[in-house]
Amino acid sequence: MIELKSLSRRYRSDEIETTALHDVSLTIRQGEFVAIMGPSGCGKSTLLNILGTIDRPTEGRYLFDGEDLTARSEAALAQHRAQRLGFIFQSFNLVDDLTIAENIELGLLYRKGRQGSRRALVEAAMDRVGVGHRARHFPHQLSGGQQQRAAIARAIVGEPSLILADEPTGNLDTENGAQVMEILKGLNAAGATIVMVTHSPSHADQAGRRIDILDGRLVASVAQAI
Repeated sequence: MIELKSLSRRYRSDEIETTALHDVSLTIRQGEFVAIMGPSGCGKSTLLNILGTIDRPTEGRYLFDGEDLTARSEAALAQHRAQRLGFIFQSFNLVDDLTIAENIELGLLYRKGRQGSRRALVEAAMDRVGVGHRARHFPHQLSGGQQQRAAIARAIVGEPSLILADEPTGNLDTENGAQVMEILKGLNAAGATIVMVTHSPSHADQAGRRIDILDGRLVASVAQAI
């Protein structure tokens, strides 16, 4: 599904050049659940941003289902994100003055060719993560765990090929973090491909493969029994 070939990312200012990723080669198969770990500033978020086509590599190639994305236009990448990707963030990123159902419907805003009504898709996504009873509430009326479940529903409402999760349990207590991990594992068991950045070893251990990054380099890729 995903193939990175000798990928590097450097950032330049007037006086200094910083290498965030250096010569990373990586393959992620359809249906995998991959956890990315490493210390702060090691390149985890840069890698996730490149996988999400929010950032571009300085060198190397990024192939998605055999198609090279590195040379595609911004408009084409925006369409790719809308049709193929779902994003989950540590800070939830829900819109305060929209209801939970309206927030989840935002996941369909730029998608084309969807079958069935938006309402049916939103209701199905809410039920899948257990927030259907909160459809008419606003984000501030929900707990942190409920907000993250709503954010997951927004990410999956359009049935994306790839789910990218950036510290999805980082703002949650132990119980709610465990609930989010169970949802992610359920999505993966149903066929979703998931790439998750995390600082939590216990959550990383629940993925099918763990990738360790240090100083912008991939230093380990270990399959795990789950």
